[in-house]
Amino acid sequence: MKLLVKNGILPGRGACDMLVEDGRIAKIEPNLEDADAQVVDAQGRCVLPGMVDLHCHLRDPGLEYKEDIVSGTRAAAAGGFTTVCCMANTDPVNDNAVVTGYILNKAKTEGSGVHVYPIGAVSKGLKGETMAEIGEMARAGIVAISDDGKPIMNAQLLRRAMEYGAAFGMTVFDHCEDIHLVNKGVMNEGYNSTLLGLRGTTRAAEEVQIARDAILAETLNLPIHICHVSTAGGVRIIREAKARGVKITAETAPHYLAGTDDMVLSYNAATKVNPPLRLTEDQDALIEGLCDGTIDAIATDHAPHHRDEKEVEYNLALSGISGFETAFALGMEALVHAHHMSLEDYVKVVSTNPARILGKNCGELAVGKDADFLLVDPNEEWCIDSRKFLSKGKNTPFHGTMVHGRVKATFVGGKCIYRDE
Repeated sequence: MKLLVKNGILPGRGACDMLVEDGRIAKIEPNLEDADAQVVDAQGRCVLPGMVDLHCHLRDPGLEYKEDIVSGTRAAAAGGFTTVCCMANTDPVNDNAVVTGYILNKAKTEGSGVHVYPIGAVSKGLKGETMAEIGEMARAGIVAISDDGKPIMNAQLLRRAMEYGAAFGMTVFDHCEDIHLVNKGVMNEGYNSTLLGLRGTTRAAEEVQIARDAILAETLNLPIHICHVSTAGGVRIIREAKARGVKITAETAPHYLAGTDDMVLSYNAATKVNPPLRLTEDQDALIEGLCDGTIDAIATDHAPHHRDEKEVEYNLALSGISGFETAFALGMEALVHAHHMSLEDYVKVVSTNPARILGKNCGELAVGKDADFLLVDPNEEWCIDSRKFLSKGKNTPFHGTMVHGRVKATFVGGKCIYRDE
């Protein structure tokens, strides 16, 4: 099976053709010809490696009214993701090999074709008490372990998970948040929370846990991955740890680059996310961290909810933003079109670096790599319309926002799984 992509623009290489054989990239050269290949005309669009999402919530099993593997992977493909890693806070929790197997089987038989890699729980039931069956889940197919959605408050449990998980090649992806400092806060603590009369969450709640994790990683000489970094202090702690040689990686999410807590002034619960939207200075630090390599990746933290869980009073609304279908454009606006980084460097934080963290043979357009790629128009202007989302989750504060950069087609293993009609 051969596929020849003609008339594409590859960032850093210019006009090139790409030949795919048996699901992998065979050649990248100008003016390629192959009489046996099916030809795809890229029409001068950019050809990029498929995006790799280290952190999403597919809600399946048990919470299919919010999202399921079918709708979630369709939305991911539309957003340009060819690989997604789904967190364990399902119902039942993915803390055993049976649930892991269910997710993998449903993704294979009913999904859109996007690679789905489950992340197993650190603790049984996400209760933070007893370690889950990490070895069994590793053999079943998880790629990492995390209690995301809940912090691991017990540092001894985290240490044991890091040590035991390392024996199976599993890294802990940690949701950093001190629940005592959060103190039931629902937005960033500061001027706006005081103005609105909403309980605030201090940045320190996130930063003290990041510092703890960095110290443990340094002490044990084991890797740790920090989820959804949102504060300038968090970026600084990670930068200093990396300078000491600590095995620490980190992600942030598109909504922290595109929004601040000024968006909460409308009391729109679509802005409620955990950790909360922060300040402009935090945005600036996150952008700087992405540009200098302190923050390795952008991950969606795609968290779809039913409208009945978001269209309520701010204090009662659940936290989360549906992010698959807006991630590419929001990142392009904040980083590329704002002239902070090139498109080539943007590819590194949405594709190459996440693939490296997972140890997967994707995330780059190079001979021998999996033929997971996108055709994109980096300059196409469009308006985000949540009513058109393929995800069941329509919860986004960016509805009605004009953005630039659109995914026109998504390919996995050389097979087209999404085309923008």
